[in-house]
Amino acid sequence: MIEFHFETDFEISNIIKYKDWIKSICKSEGYQAGELNYIFCDDNYLLDLNQKYLEHDTLTDIITFDYTTGKIISGDIYISVDRVKENGSLYHVPFENELLRVMSHGILHLAGYKDKTKEHIKEMRSKEEEKIKMFHVEH
Repeated sequence: MIEFHFETDFEISNIIKYKDWIKSICKSEGYQAGELNYIFCDDNYLLDLNQKYLEHDTLTDIITFDYTTGKIISGDIYISVDRVKENGSLYHVPFENELLRVMSHGILHLAGYKDKTKEHIKEMRSKEEEKIKMFHVEH
């Protein structure tokens, strides 16, 4: 089950389209969507999680807690809407595309993709672009 939770005034307008897209990302990577929670929040909310659970004192756009077992992708994906807006402006990308990038980024982490080395970052960005394009395809 894919659920969306809003800890800020942000909301997704077409929830069914997003859920179908997330399921298609999982399927395209050889997984099934399990229990997935997207929690949309602000910078302060995510900074608190980052400090409390990861001992990082920095702003970030996403934190993913992985509960995947076998080929069933499950997890809690926290997204700072503030960071998504700012990063979209910084990189001259529409908000929706940056949101899709971050949402797919969380799923890709749960599917085993990393982003700590240059090679991993390159692969992650390529996968994110592939998944963003899937959103714009009619199902």
